[in-house]
Amino acid sequence: MRGEQKTGQTRLPGFLSDDRVEPKEPIGVRSIIALESGRLDGATTKENCENMGLLEAILDRDNLNEACKRVWRNGGAAGVDGMSVYELEEWLKLHVDELVAEILLERYRPSPVRRVLIPKPDGGKRKLGIPVVLDRLIQQAIAQVLTPIFEGTFSDSSYGFRVGRSAHQAVLCTRKFYEEGYKWVVDIDVAKFFDTVNQDILMDMVAVEVKDKRVLRLIRCFLKSGVLEDGLVSPTDEGASQGGPLSPLLSNIYLSCFDRELEGRGHRFVRYVDDCNIFVKSERAGQRVMKSCRLFLERKLRLQVNVEKSLVGNPLKVKFLGFSLYYSPYKDVVGIRIHERSEQKFKERVRVITLRSRGVCFDRVLLELARFTRGWVNYFGLAAMTRNVVGYAGWIRRRLRVYLWKQWKCAGARFDALIRLGVSKDLAWQWANSRKGYWRVAGSQILEFSLTNKVLAGMGYDDIEVRYRALRLSR
Repeated sequence: MRGEQKTGQTRLPGFLSDDRVEPKEPIGVRSIIALESGRLDGATTKENCENMGLLEAILDRDNLNEACKRVWRNGGAAGVDGMSVYELEEWLKLHVDELVAEILLERYRPSPVRRVLIPKPDGGKRKLGIPVVLDRLIQQAIAQVLTPIFEGTFSDSSYGFRVGRSAHQAVLCTRKFYEEGYKWVVDIDVAKFFDTVNQDILMDMVAVEVKDKRVLRLIRCFLKSGVLEDGLVSPTDEGASQGGPLSPLLSNIYLSCFDRELEGRGHRFVRYVDDCNIFVKSERAGQRVMKSCRLFLERKLRLQVNVEKSLVGNPLKVKFLGFSLYYSPYKDVVGIRIHERSEQKFKERVRVITLRSRGVCFDRVLLELARFTRGWVNYFGLAAMTRNVVGYAGWIRRRLRVYLWKQWKCAGARFDALIRLGVSKDLAWQWANSRKGYWRVAGSQILEFSLTNKVLAGMGYDDIEVRYRALRLSR
C-alpha cells in the first residue's frame, strides 16, 4: 500500500492525481475519511484513553486529522519512498481504512529512516533520520495522545519540546539562579544522545504509563525501523532517531529519570533536551556534582558524557542555548547576552548569503537574508545587544552595497546607476571609473549618500536594527 515516486510526477496506486505533475505549493489540508472509531472530545486524558483503548484513541478520526495537518504544516523532505507531505491528504482519503486495519492487526511495519548529516558549529556532523511521511503521521498521532499522559510526570525544570515552555524560559531561569547566589554552573554535555539511547530502558519507562501492549509494540517498531545510508539498510538496536515527531517526547521520557535524581538531591537545574545546567555555590561542589551526575548517566541510563565539552565554570562565560549571562557592577544587574560563538555563527551565515560572487539576483539575496535575520532576531532578541545589533546592521548594509557595486560591473552601468540615485554626473563618472576595491567603495561617502538606508529598505532590505528595536519596545 506504499506509494511509488517517479521523477516529476506522482504515481500512487489509486491516487487521484495519477499522471499529473505534483503542485509546487500546498493547496490546504481538509479532513480525511472519517473513521469508525470513537472521538476524543476536549483534552486527551489517561482516563478517556483507557475507556476507548489507547491505540483506538491514537487512530481516532480527529486525532489523525490533527496529525495530518501538523505533518503538512511542518513540511520537510521526503523519506525513502519519495512521498511528499503534499500527497499525504489524498493518499489517506483512499487508504486510511487499510492503514488503520494494518495497525490494529499489528501488521504495520515502519520504513527505514533516511540518514542525513547536518553540520555542527564545532565542525562535526549531527545525524538526523527522516522518516517517510506516513510514518511521520503515525508518530505525530502517537505523540498527540501520549504527551498529555506524560506531561504530568515531567519536571518543572525541563523546558525542551514541551507545551507552554520555551528556550527563553530556560535562559531566564539560569539568570534567576545566578541572582540567588549560585555562581557556579555544571554544564553537562551528553555525547550523541539520540544515537545512544538504550531502547530497553526507554521502553520500560514508557510502559510505566502506557499499559496498551499494542502501542508499546508500535513504538518499539519505530525504534527498530532501521536506517538507510549509502544505499544500505542498517538495523537500529540503540538510539531514538532524531528527526521524527515522536523522538522529542521519548527524549523527555528517558531523561525524566535524571531530572528526578537531581530534584531528589535538591539541586537547582535547567534542562533543555540533553543540554543540562546545574547551579551550585562553589567550584568544589560543582566538581562533586559533575562526578556524581556522570556516574548516574553512564551507569543508570547507559549514556556517555562528553568529557571535553562538559565543564564546571562561570555562568558569565558558559554558553547555554546560544546565550550567556553578564553582570554590570555599576547597575548591580545580571543580564542576558548573546554568546560569542553564536555571534560568530551569525556572521558566517550572513557572509554566505551576501557573498558577492554568488551570481544570484539581489532580490533573492534580500529574501534569504530577511528569512534568516527575522528568525535570528526573534530568538536572540531576548538578549541585551543593542550595541551589537547596530554594528551588525551597518556591516550588513555595507555588504549589500558591495553586492550591488559588483552587479553593476562596468563603468557605464555604475555611472547610470549612480545617476538614477541622484549623484551628479561629474561625481558619478569619477566613482564609476574608480579603481578602489569593492569593500572600500562600499564604505565611501558616495555609496552611503546614494545607496542610503532608506533606499535599501525600499529595495526590500529588512533592517535587523529596526526589527530589534521594535521587538524590545514590544516587551
